[in-house]
Amino acid sequence: MSLIPDSRLEDLTPEDLGRYSRHLLLSEVGLIGQQRLKAAKVLIVGTGGLGAPLALYLAAAGVGTLGLVDFDVVESSNLQRQIIHSSRDIDRPKVASAADRLKALNPSLKLQTYNIRLNSSNALQIIKEYDVVADGTDNFPTRYLVGDACVLAGKPNVYASILRFEGQASVFDAAKGPCYRCLYPSPPPPGLVPSCGEGGVMGVLPGILGSIQAAEVIKIIVGGARPLIGRLLLFDAWQMTFSELEIEKDPACPICGQNPTIKELVDYDDFCGLKAEPEEIIESLTVKELKVKLDAGTPIEIIDIREPHERTMFRFDGTKPIPFGQLVRRMEEFDQDRDLVVICKIGQRSLFAIRTLKQAGYHGPIFNLAGGVNAWAKEFDPTMVVY
Repeated sequence: MSLIPDSRLEDLTPEDLGRYSRHLLLSEVGLIGQQRLKAAKVLIVGTGGLGAPLALYLAAAGVGTLGLVDFDVVESSNLQRQIIHSSRDIDRPKVASAADRLKALNPSLKLQTYNIRLNSSNALQIIKEYDVVADGTDNFPTRYLVGDACVLAGKPNVYASILRFEGQASVFDAAKGPCYRCLYPSPPPPGLVPSCGEGGVMGVLPGILGSIQAAEVIKIIVGGARPLIGRLLLFDAWQMTFSELEIEKDPACPICGQNPTIKELVDYDDFCGLKAEPEEIIESLTVKELKVKLDAGTPIEIIDIREPHERTMFRFDGTKPIPFGQLVRRMEEFDQDRDLVVICKIGQRSLFAIRTLKQAGYHGPIFNLAGGVNAWAKEFDPTMVVY
């Protein structure tokens, strides 16, 4: 059964009949199914790797209204996988770039863009206007935010995530099955799971997972199909394998269980542990401050925790390379009477590394390089690669 009421259906125009003729030939879609697509309103959170193919295929399929939420701008490193953007869009807001591409693909598409960060104060107000929400985000706070907001608003949440060569997808609909919290009751420790910007991603991977999301959205709108409710689809692009896990609704889930305790959206940065307590504040150095120390000959030890293949792209001279996984067992190599600076690509893994060292008993002066080696390249050497 479709979630689009018949009262919202409109006749297809002659142009519609021609454009969507291959859908109309499918008995599972047909005229009614295409009318439902035309009447549907879908919100896409994120117009990056997943949101790019997702938005393109939904626009091409004839979904009548798309909402796009993203506060980011296009960067050159996006273009390896975010096929909705082009080189001429660099430095433009992603929602503006995506809107241009989508309107060029389907001029009849109705678009609503939100060049903002989705948060607890605006999520419900935005989501309630749509029939389906598709989550194309790349961080845990926003995934929990989208998941909770969809439960509270009674909307299906078409989910996917990617990293390196692997991806997963599911449909969370608390009225019919589990929600995101049923699968992931609590977030991982901050820094444990790298982002695509730190861990890398095969360029075609989000295209595959985003297309799966688009297929699930279309099935939900048209009705009559078996969506991924209660199922987690796992894909490995390097091995080219698909597998599936069953997800059960958790009766003790705090938002969709038998006795829910979450009645409103919360602070998701705090929930995911991204707001450090005062005693956990880690001192940082900017790249300018580090250069001043280096130029002055200040005794300092720099630990590069990037993986070996990363260091081949950008070598930071004068550092001691120790991959993150070896830090604690090699802690005795550090001179705790000297300033220790930990560096990584963008200054995120290094924060987690410093917390790990402190928990293991390191008591010397220790600093995080804010912005990592990418910030150093941008500030002091434009010939170096920013990756």
